[in-house]
Amino acid sequence: MRRQAAALSFCVAAAVSGAAQADCQANRADLRGDWGQASFTIEIADTQEERAQGLMFHETLPRGAGMLFVYEHPQRASFWMKNTLIPLDIIFLDQSGLVTGVHSNAIPGDLSPIPGGDNVFAVLEINGGLSARYGISAGSEIRHRVFSEGPAKWPC
Repeated sequence: MRRQAAALSFCVAAAVSGAAQADCQANRADLRGDWGQASFTIEIADTQEERAQGLMFHETLPRGAGMLFVYEHPQRASFWMKNTLIPLDIIFLDQSGLVTGVHSNAIPGDLSPIPGGDNVFAVLEINGGLSARYGISAGSEIRHRVFSEGPAKWPC
């Protein structure tokens, strides 16, 4: 009986773990806060070349889409809007997936640096104005596999 109960417990734990991992998809980032929850279909920029290119020259970005820039380790990060044609919200994240800052409606083509701070592990860019519309702000949390070593505030 004890073996059956242990086996059942393991199966339930595996099913819950599998369901949680199924919620984390490589092409989706989920955000939550006291404001609710939002999901974005994302592209990952995790190489120096991909991060340098970013969303430059994109003429549009679907409302539910974004780009997640991921660094090898937390570091000082700053963004600019050179050759970027659409206004963006730039969401700075630490290694645990905590939003540490949001720069709203970055101006297309502006060369002014947009500092994110010293411990930036990832940055999510979404359409300008969506952070305010949804309520995304410092203290919100993101769920994606890249934060699994964080330890994540909102694990997969």
